[in-house]
Amino acid sequence: MSASPHQAEPVLRRLEWTVIRRLDGLLQGDYRTLFRGFGLDLADLREYQAYDDVRHIDWNVTARTQVPHVRVFNEDREVTAWFLLDLSPSVDFGSGEVSKRQVLCEFTAVLARLFTRQGNRVGAILYNGVDDFIVPPRSGRRHVLHLLDRTLAHPRLPRAPGTDLGAFLGRALAAIGRRSLIFVVSDFISRPGWEAALNQLSRRHEGVAVRLLDPLETALPDIGILVFQDAESGEQVVVDTGDRGFRRRFAAEAARAEEDLLDAFSHAGTDVLELSTGDDLTDAILRFADLRKARTRLGGGMPAHPAARGTGTEAGNEPNGVMP
Repeated sequence: MSASPHQAEPVLRRLEWTVIRRLDGLLQGDYRTLFRGFGLDLADLREYQAYDDVRHIDWNVTARTQVPHVRVFNEDREVTAWFLLDLSPSVDFGSGEVSKRQVLCEFTAVLARLFTRQGNRVGAILYNGVDDFIVPPRSGRRHVLHLLDRTLAHPRLPRAPGTDLGAFLGRALAAIGRRSLIFVVSDFISRPGWEAALNQLSRRHEGVAVRLLDPLETALPDIGILVFQDAESGEQVVVDTGDRGFRRRFAAEAARAEEDLLDAFSHAGTDVLELSTGDDLTDAILRFADLRKARTRLGGGMPAHPAARGTGTEAGNEPNGVMP
């Protein structure tokens, strides 16, 4: 995807036709769980029914009337969504025609448009491994175009001193005041220790970690001699992918790193949506809707590190916190 801001309009128009239009029919009935506000207003009092949540009982009224009464609330639907976008050099990687940066741009554009069409506001903080750039939250299609412009035109650094995702999340936490829905979109290739900052951010806001990945990062095919270059330091190394032993060691190291990453998400207590460069974006949005519905059904507590990965929608299973 080119970094020209003039491509924002055709990119968004294409996504509206190929993704958002398909989602219009598939997400019907999911508005309540996908776009949910954080405020509650007391609307009424009524007698307790067997299916009511006992936490909503008004004990003062119950004591006066000698009949259990519950409070009925109206939910504030207005949502402010923030996208914390990691645009560090490692996100520019892609083994095929699609890079992780392109997945990031398209996912952000689609979600932002879905939110703003319902009158919600979206903002973003862009991080390239060195500097931050803030797009204040607003509503409307023109604002989505502005956000997409800024993301496409954000400078691509050939090198960076090393992504410090923890410091970035700390700065974002200080910048975002009102309780919001926050998407941390990153490949999470960073200095260690970011899970503490992610946990702190999720305690104050409702957070979703959107992990970008590419199939070549977990398994190498036999394609001969290759030169690998670190996207951030520029360091190069020559490897022979025809060496079975090397491919086994690479796969084992990738599996270990994957397990460490899932443990970090578990300790952060944050729901995770995984986006591969080979994913269908519509399916990814639907997985996000499933994640939101499961969150509502389970009262906000979901495991972030499931024993078995998958959508978990088989008979007798609840959806998992990690949505591959």
